[in-house]
Amino acid sequence: MFIAQAYNYLHEAWRYLVGFLVIFFIWQMGYLPLTLAAVIKLASEGKDLMALGDDPNKVMALFDSNTALFLMLLSFVIGLFGIYLWAKLVHKQPMKSLTTSRKKIDWGRFAFAFGLIAVVTIAFTGLDYYLNPEGYVWQFNPVNFAVLALISILMIPLQTSFEEYLFRGYLMQGFGVMTKTRWFPLLVTSLVFGGLHYFNPEVDQLGSIIMVFYIGTGLFLGIITLMDEGMELALGFHAGNNLVAALLVTADWTAFQTDSLLKDVSDPSAGVDVLIPVLLIYPIFIWIMAKRYRWSNWKQKLFGKVEPPLPPTDDAKPHSLLEF
Repeated sequence: MFIAQAYNYLHEAWRYLVGFLVIFFIWQMGYLPLTLAAVIKLASEGKDLMALGDDPNKVMALFDSNTALFLMLLSFVIGLFGIYLWAKLVHKQPMKSLTTSRKKIDWGRFAFAFGLIAVVTIAFTGLDYYLNPEGYVWQFNPVNFAVLALISILMIPLQTSFEEYLFRGYLMQGFGVMTKTRWFPLLVTSLVFGGLHYFNPEVDQLGSIIMVFYIGTGLFLGIITLMDEGMELALGFHAGNNLVAALLVTADWTAFQTDSLLKDVSDPSAGVDVLIPVLLIYPIFIWIMAKRYRWSNWKQKLFGKVEPPLPPTDDAKPHSLLEF
Protein backbone atom coordinates (compact mmCIF):
# COMPACT_ATOMS: atom_id res chain seq x y z
CA MET A 1 0.00 0.00 0.00
CA PHE A 2 1.04 3.59 -0.66
CA ILE A 3 2.09 4.68 2.84
CA ALA A 4 3.55 1.31 3.82
CA GLN A 5 6.00 1.47 0.91
CA ALA A 6 8.14 3.79 3.03
CA TYR A 7 9.03 0.80 5.24
CA ASN A 8 11.05 -0.59 2.32
CA TYR A 9 13.51 2.26 2.69
CA LEU A 10 15.23 4.21 5.48
CA HIS A 11 12.27 5.58 7.43
CA GLU A 12 13.40 6.68 10.91
CA ALA A 13 11.41 9.64 12.24
CA TRP A 14 14.38 12.02 12.30
CA ARG A 15 14.88 11.62 8.57
CA TYR A 16 11.39 13.00 7.90
CA LEU A 17 11.49 15.75 10.53
CA VAL A 18 14.89 17.00 9.44
CA GLY A 19 13.93 16.39 5.83
CA PHE A 20 10.94 18.72 6.02
CA LEU A 21 13.15 21.50 7.39
CA VAL A 22 15.86 20.92 4.79
CA ILE A 23 13.37 20.78 1.90
CA PHE A 24 11.62 23.92 3.16
CA PHE A 25 15.01 25.68 3.35
CA ILE A 26 15.94 24.61 -0.20
CA TRP A 27 12.55 25.83 -1.43
CA GLN A 28 13.10 29.23 0.19
CA MET A 29 16.60 29.40 -1.25
CA GLY A 30 14.91 29.04 -4.61
CA TYR A 31 13.76 32.64 -4.23
CA LEU A 32 17.36 33.88 -4.41
CA PRO A 33 17.23 34.38 -8.22
CA LEU A 34 14.16 36.59 -7.73
CA THR A 35 15.89 38.56 -4.98
CA LEU A 36 19.09 38.91 -7.02
CA ALA A 37 17.15 40.08 -10.07
CA ALA A 38 15.34 42.64 -7.91
CA VAL A 39 18.62 43.93 -6.46
CA ILE A 40 20.14 44.32 -9.94
CA LYS A 41 17.07 46.10 -11.29
CA LEU A 42 16.87 48.47 -8.33
CA ALA A 43 20.61 49.17 -8.48
CA SER A 44 20.26 50.16 -12.12
CA GLU A 45 17.68 52.71 -10.98
CA GLY A 46 19.79 53.93 -8.09
CA LYS A 47 17.51 52.38 -5.47
CA ASP A 48 17.97 49.94 -2.61
CA LEU A 49 16.04 46.71 -2.00
CA MET A 50 15.35 47.74 1.60
CA ALA A 51 13.21 50.58 0.29
CA LEU A 52 10.56 48.01 -0.67
CA GLY A 53 10.18 46.80 2.92
CA ASP A 54 8.99 43.24 3.48
CA ASP A 55 6.15 43.32 0.94
CA PRO A 56 6.78 40.57 -1.65
CA ASN A 57 4.16 42.11 -3.96
CA LYS A 58 6.37 45.19 -4.35
CA VAL A 59 9.27 42.96 -5.36
CA MET A 60 7.12 41.14 -7.93
CA ALA A 61 5.88 44.48 -9.28
CA LEU A 62 9.42 45.34 -10.38
CA PHE A 63 9.07 42.94 -13.32
CA ASP A 64 6.59 42.28 -16.07
CA SER A 65 4.08 39.58 -15.15
CA ASN A 66 5.72 36.78 -17.16
CA THR A 67 9.17 37.43 -15.72
CA ALA A 68 7.75 37.63 -12.21
CA LEU A 69 5.82 34.38 -12.72
CA PHE A 70 8.92 32.58 -14.02
CA LEU A 71 11.08 33.72 -11.10
CA MET A 72 8.39 32.78 -8.57
CA LEU A 73 7.83 29.32 -10.06
CA LEU A 74 11.57 28.70 -10.20
CA SER A 75 11.66 28.35 -6.41
CA PHE A 76 9.22 25.44 -6.57
CA VAL A 77 11.29 23.71 -9.26
CA ILE A 78 14.33 23.98 -7.00
CA GLY A 79 12.26 22.72 -4.06
CA LEU A 80 11.12 19.70 -6.09
CA PHE A 81 14.75 18.88 -6.88
CA GLY A 82 15.44 19.13 -3.14
CA ILE A 83 12.79 16.47 -2.43
CA TYR A 84 14.33 14.22 -5.07
CA LEU A 85 17.82 14.56 -3.63
CA TRP A 86 16.75 14.10 0.01
CA ALA A 87 14.67 11.03 -0.78
CA LYS A 88 17.50 9.49 -2.81
CA LEU A 89 20.43 10.33 -0.58
CA VAL A 90 18.90 10.13 2.90
CA HIS A 91 15.99 7.67 2.54
CA LYS A 92 17.49 5.67 -0.36
CA GLN A 93 14.03 5.88 -1.90
CA PRO A 94 13.19 6.33 -5.60
CA MET A 95 10.58 8.88 -6.67
CA LYS A 96 8.25 6.22 -8.03
CA SER A 97 7.53 4.88 -4.55
CA LEU A 98 6.76 8.44 -3.42
CA THR A 99 4.30 8.65 -6.31
CA THR A 100 2.33 5.43 -6.41
CA SER A 101 1.96 1.89 -5.11
CA ARG A 102 1.48 0.63 -8.67
CA LYS A 103 4.27 -1.01 -10.65
CA LYS A 104 4.57 2.13 -12.73
CA ILE A 105 3.10 5.62 -12.66
CA ASP A 106 -0.38 5.65 -14.21
CA TRP A 107 -0.38 8.73 -16.45
CA GLY A 108 -3.94 7.93 -17.49
CA ARG A 109 -5.08 8.77 -13.97
CA PHE A 110 -3.09 12.01 -14.12
CA ALA A 111 -4.75 12.94 -17.42
CA PHE A 112 -8.24 12.10 -16.15
CA ALA A 113 -7.98 14.30 -13.05
CA PHE A 114 -6.32 17.07 -15.07
CA GLY A 115 -9.11 17.03 -17.63
CA LEU A 116 -11.85 16.83 -15.01
CA ILE A 117 -10.85 20.00 -13.15
CA ALA A 118 -9.89 21.81 -16.38
CA VAL A 119 -13.32 21.25 -17.96
CA VAL A 120 -15.18 22.20 -14.77
CA THR A 121 -13.08 25.34 -14.23
CA ILE A 122 -13.53 26.52 -17.82
CA ALA A 123 -17.28 25.80 -17.66
CA PHE A 124 -17.84 27.68 -14.39
CA THR A 125 -15.69 30.62 -15.50
CA GLY A 126 -17.52 30.79 -18.82
CA LEU A 127 -20.87 30.72 -17.04
CA ASP A 128 -19.85 33.49 -14.66
CA TYR A 129 -18.53 35.56 -17.57
CA TYR A 130 -21.86 35.14 -19.35
CA LEU A 131 -23.90 36.09 -16.27
CA ASN A 132 -21.60 38.89 -15.04
CA PRO A 133 -19.68 40.27 -18.05
CA GLU A 134 -19.13 43.57 -16.25
CA GLY A 135 -16.93 41.76 -13.74
CA TYR A 136 -14.32 40.85 -16.35
CA VAL A 137 -12.01 42.56 -18.83
CA TRP A 138 -10.81 40.75 -21.95
CA GLN A 139 -7.03 41.36 -22.02
CA PHE A 140 -5.74 38.91 -24.63
CA ASN A 141 -2.34 39.87 -26.01
CA PRO A 142 -1.02 37.24 -28.46
CA VAL A 143 2.70 37.69 -27.70
CA ASN A 144 2.36 37.99 -23.93
CA PHE A 145 -0.12 35.10 -23.79
CA ALA A 146 2.18 32.86 -25.86
CA VAL A 147 5.04 33.51 -23.42
CA LEU A 148 2.68 32.92 -20.49
CA ALA A 149 1.51 29.63 -22.00
CA LEU A 150 5.08 28.44 -22.49
CA ILE A 151 6.10 29.30 -18.93
CA SER A 152 2.91 27.85 -17.46
CA ILE A 153 2.94 24.57 -19.37
CA LEU A 154 6.59 23.95 -18.51
CA MET A 155 6.71 25.13 -14.91
CA ILE A 156 3.28 25.09 -13.24
CA PRO A 157 3.09 21.26 -13.26
CA LEU A 158 6.48 21.31 -11.51
CA GLN A 159 5.20 23.86 -8.98
CA THR A 160 2.15 21.77 -8.15
CA SER A 161 4.23 18.58 -8.15
CA PHE A 162 6.49 20.09 -5.49
CA GLU A 163 3.48 20.67 -3.24
CA GLU A 164 2.03 17.22 -3.91
CA TYR A 165 5.31 15.36 -3.41
CA LEU A 166 5.94 17.27 -0.20
CA PHE A 167 2.49 16.86 1.38
CA ARG A 168 0.68 13.91 -0.23
CA GLY A 169 3.92 12.01 -0.84
CA TYR A 170 6.81 12.65 1.52
CA LEU A 171 4.96 13.85 4.63
CA MET A 172 1.99 11.50 4.09
CA GLN A 173 4.33 8.52 4.13
CA GLY A 174 6.51 9.98 6.89
CA PHE A 175 3.70 10.68 9.34
CA GLY A 176 2.09 7.39 8.34
CA VAL A 177 5.06 5.23 9.30
CA MET A 178 5.75 7.32 12.42
CA THR A 179 2.20 6.99 13.81
CA LYS A 180 1.17 3.79 11.96
CA THR A 181 -2.11 5.54 11.12
CA ARG A 182 -3.76 6.93 8.02
CA TRP A 183 -6.06 9.57 9.51
CA PHE A 184 -3.21 11.44 11.24
CA PRO A 185 -1.13 12.12 8.12
CA LEU A 186 -4.32 12.96 6.21
CA LEU A 187 -5.33 15.56 8.80
CA VAL A 188 -1.90 17.03 9.54
CA THR A 189 -0.77 17.37 5.92
CA SER A 190 -4.07 19.06 5.06
CA LEU A 191 -3.70 21.55 7.91
CA VAL A 192 -0.07 22.35 7.07
CA PHE A 193 -0.89 22.58 3.35
CA GLY A 194 -3.70 25.01 4.08
CA GLY A 195 -1.62 26.88 6.63
CA LEU A 196 1.16 27.67 4.15
CA HIS A 197 -1.45 29.29 1.89
CA TYR A 198 -2.28 31.69 4.73
CA PHE A 199 0.42 33.98 3.34
CA ASN A 200 -1.24 34.21 -0.09
CA PRO A 201 -2.60 37.66 -1.02
CA GLU A 202 -6.08 36.13 -1.39
CA VAL A 203 -6.28 35.82 2.40
CA ASP A 204 -5.75 39.57 2.84
CA GLN A 205 -8.50 40.35 0.34
CA LEU A 206 -11.06 37.65 1.12
CA GLY A 207 -10.45 37.10 4.83
CA SER A 208 -9.63 34.03 6.86
CA ILE A 209 -12.71 32.19 5.62
CA ILE A 210 -10.74 31.33 2.48
CA MET A 211 -8.66 29.02 4.69
CA VAL A 212 -11.65 26.65 4.72
CA PHE A 213 -11.12 26.25 0.98
CA TYR A 214 -7.37 25.71 1.25
CA ILE A 215 -7.59 23.16 4.07
CA GLY A 216 -10.58 21.50 2.41
CA THR A 217 -8.60 21.20 -0.81
CA GLY A 218 -5.79 19.54 1.14
CA LEU A 219 -8.27 17.05 2.61
CA PHE A 220 -9.71 16.32 -0.83
CA LEU A 221 -6.27 15.69 -2.34
CA GLY A 222 -5.29 13.55 0.63
CA ILE A 223 -8.46 11.46 0.45
CA ILE A 224 -8.07 10.66 -3.24
CA THR A 225 -4.40 9.80 -2.65
CA LEU A 226 -5.20 7.34 0.15
CA MET A 227 -8.21 5.82 -1.60
CA ASP A 228 -6.35 5.39 -4.89
CA GLU A 229 -3.10 4.24 -3.22
CA GLY A 230 -1.10 6.75 -5.25
CA MET A 231 -0.69 10.43 -6.08
CA GLU A 232 -1.49 10.38 -9.79
CA LEU A 233 -5.00 11.81 -9.36
CA ALA A 234 -3.81 14.50 -6.95
CA LEU A 235 -0.91 15.44 -9.23
CA GLY A 236 -3.20 15.76 -12.25
CA PHE A 237 -5.92 17.65 -10.39
CA HIS A 238 -3.54 20.19 -8.84
CA ALA A 239 -1.69 20.78 -12.12
CA GLY A 240 -4.92 21.20 -14.08
CA ASN A 241 -6.39 23.59 -11.52
CA ASN A 242 -3.37 25.91 -11.40
CA LEU A 243 -2.54 25.78 -15.09
CA VAL A 244 -6.05 26.63 -16.26
CA ALA A 245 -6.36 29.34 -13.60
CA ALA A 246 -3.09 30.97 -14.75
CA LEU A 247 -4.11 30.96 -18.42
CA LEU A 248 -7.79 31.79 -18.03
CA VAL A 249 -8.30 34.55 -15.46
CA THR A 250 -6.25 36.75 -13.15
CA ALA A 251 -6.92 39.56 -10.69
CA ASP A 252 -4.89 42.23 -8.93
CA TRP A 253 -5.26 40.39 -5.60
CA THR A 254 -4.33 36.81 -6.58
CA ALA A 255 -1.06 34.94 -6.08
CA PHE A 256 -0.69 34.49 -9.86
CA GLN A 257 -0.50 37.83 -11.70
CA THR A 258 -0.56 36.76 -15.34
CA ASP A 259 -1.28 37.93 -18.89
CA SER A 260 -4.29 35.61 -18.95
CA LEU A 261 -7.27 35.83 -21.26
CA LEU A 262 -9.48 37.51 -18.68
CA LYS A 263 -8.97 39.83 -15.74
CA ASP A 264 -11.43 39.77 -12.85
CA VAL A 265 -12.20 43.39 -11.94
CA SER A 266 -15.09 42.70 -9.57
CA ASP A 267 -14.86 43.59 -5.90
CA PRO A 268 -13.26 40.63 -4.07
CA SER A 269 -15.49 39.04 -1.45
CA ALA A 270 -15.96 35.63 0.11
CA GLY A 271 -18.85 34.12 1.97
CA VAL A 272 -20.84 30.92 1.83
CA ASP A 273 -19.65 30.42 -1.77
CA VAL A 274 -16.23 29.43 -0.36
CA LEU A 275 -17.87 26.33 1.12
CA ILE A 276 -19.42 25.17 -2.18
CA PRO A 277 -16.26 23.50 -3.58
CA VAL A 278 -15.48 21.84 -0.23
CA LEU A 279 -19.00 20.65 0.61
CA LEU A 280 -20.46 20.03 -2.85
CA ILE A 281 -18.00 19.97 -5.77
CA TYR A 282 -15.20 17.99 -4.13
CA PRO A 283 -17.57 15.25 -2.89
CA ILE A 284 -18.92 14.96 -6.45
CA PHE A 285 -15.37 14.62 -7.77
CA ILE A 286 -14.65 11.92 -5.18
CA TRP A 287 -17.83 10.08 -6.19
CA ILE A 288 -16.84 10.23 -9.89
CA MET A 289 -13.34 8.94 -9.17
CA ALA A 290 -14.64 6.24 -6.82
CA LYS A 291 -16.99 4.95 -9.52
CA ARG A 292 -14.35 5.09 -12.25
CA TYR A 293 -11.63 3.36 -10.23
CA ARG A 294 -13.90 1.12 -8.13
CA TRP A 295 -12.71 2.24 -4.73
CA SER A 296 -13.72 0.10 -1.78
CA ASN A 297 -12.76 -0.54 1.85
CA TRP A 298 -13.07 3.16 2.71
CA LYS A 299 -12.79 2.75 6.47
CA GLN A 300 -9.50 0.85 6.26
CA LYS A 301 -7.93 3.10 3.66
CA LEU A 302 -8.78 6.33 5.49
CA PHE A 303 -8.66 5.27 9.14
CA GLY A 304 -6.96 1.88 9.23
CA LYS A 305 -3.60 1.00 10.75
CA VAL A 306 -0.46 1.12 8.62
CA GLU A 307 1.25 -2.25 8.79
CA PRO A 308 4.87 -2.88 7.70
CA PRO A 309 4.98 -4.99 4.50
CA LEU A 310 7.05 -8.08 3.99
CA PRO A 311 10.82 -7.45 3.87
CA PRO A 312 11.75 -5.86 0.51
CA THR A 313 13.53 -7.80 -2.17
CA ASP A 314 16.69 -6.53 -3.83
CA ASP A 315 14.55 -5.21 -6.71
CA ALA A 316 12.83 -2.78 -4.33
CA LYS A 317 16.08 -1.06 -3.47
CA PRO A 318 17.30 1.82 -5.66
CA HIS A 319 20.55 1.05 -7.41
CA SER A 320 21.69 4.51 -8.50
CA LEU A 321 21.07 8.20 -7.99
CA LEU A 322 19.62 8.47 -11.49
CA GLU A 323 16.96 5.78 -10.98
CA PHE A 324 13.48 7.36 -11.08
